[in-house]
Amino acid sequence: MPLIVKICGLSTRETLDVALQAGADMVGFVFFPPSPRHINLETARELGKQAKGRATKVALTVDADDATLANIVEVLRPDILQLHGHETVARVRDIKQAFGVPVMKAIAVETSADLAALPGYAAVADRILFDARAPKGATRPGGLGAVFDWHVLENLDLKLPFMVSGGLNAGNVAEAVRVTRAGGVDVSSGVESAPGIKDPDMIRAFIRAARATEELMVR
Repeated sequence: MPLIVKICGLSTRETLDVALQAGADMVGFVFFPPSPRHINLETARELGKQAKGRATKVALTVDADDATLANIVEVLRPDILQLHGHETVARVRDIKQAFGVPVMKAIAVETSADLAALPGYAAVADRILFDARAPKGATRPGGLGAVFDWHVLENLDLKLPFMVSGGLNAGNVAEAVRVTRAGGVDVSSGVESAPGIKDPDMIRAFIRAARATEELMVR
């Protein structure tokens, strides 16, 4: 099965076009003001039109209320809602039912104990994203360039599709896939020259490196 490659935190037409031309399967747009990757609704509308039919559009939110989600769904028409906050299992279920959009729940991982909540989320989400746990005092949950111990996910028995994120780059994505056997990889800061500034060459290099790992997906 081909590896799903997601480039997250895209915010300009130019870098979105690079990701699309390089073959990204998913393109992520951040709706969270504390993030340097946050985009407004008007930008989202334009980028959504640009990506339509070329890649899966993912809207990343953090503990967003229904009104915020409704605005995002209206302008972006996302294919997936990525919930990257402290949303409970019930909240994930309610969002999926209310908006009729598939949901990917991000789970912060540091140790195997962090997987305790996985069964509940797996019962209501369509996809799981394992990301590194943000350090104490961080103002946002992702895009911090931190890597978690991928061995925590070794021998994971999860019927749901899952992806890994957190500190990935062109140099370590192959090892992340080898250890976790994840069906997808998600990168943001690992293809940036500065926080929130995507680098076209780094985007291309990451997608090339990720594609080169696809033979590792054969069990």
